[in-house]
Amino acid sequence: MLITNNRPINILLVEDDEVDIMNVQRAFKKGNILNPLFIAKNGLEALNMLRDTKDNPAVVPHERRLILLDLNMPKMGGIEFLQNLRSDDDLKSIPVVVLTTSNQDRDLVEAYNLNVAGYLIKPVQFAHFVDLMTTLNKYWSFSEIPN
Repeated sequence: MLITNNRPINILLVEDDEVDIMNVQRAFKKGNILNPLFIAKNGLEALNMLRDTKDNPAVVPHERRLILLDLNMPKMGGIEFLQNLRSDDDLKSIPVVVLTTSNQDRDLVEAYNLNVAGYLIKPVQFAHFVDLMTTLNKYWSFSEIPN
């Protein structure tokens, strides 16, 4: 489980595909990953969930945030989201792991230029997807994440 020192990691999944969302949720359940999982369907929605406004606090708690990001989405795709995230002083330190079907070199280079923590291609088989989420879980359970 990705809860270290009784401090859960607040995970924001930025994904527009319902099947992929269900796969992540199922993989979390199968891998016994108990962290809060928040879902945004595009980059604009994700930024709104991360930011405080005068009328509403952020939907995703400020403590120990991690973003799992798809690149190909409507309204605001993953690269544009990363550009906005990295230019926002309040959000720029949030670790982001790209989780996508895109194996385009251009996307990979752009994502790393925007300081992603990792770039993972979504496996086709669900068993491999569970393995990927479990491995990701193990890595982040040993990593220090800023508050």
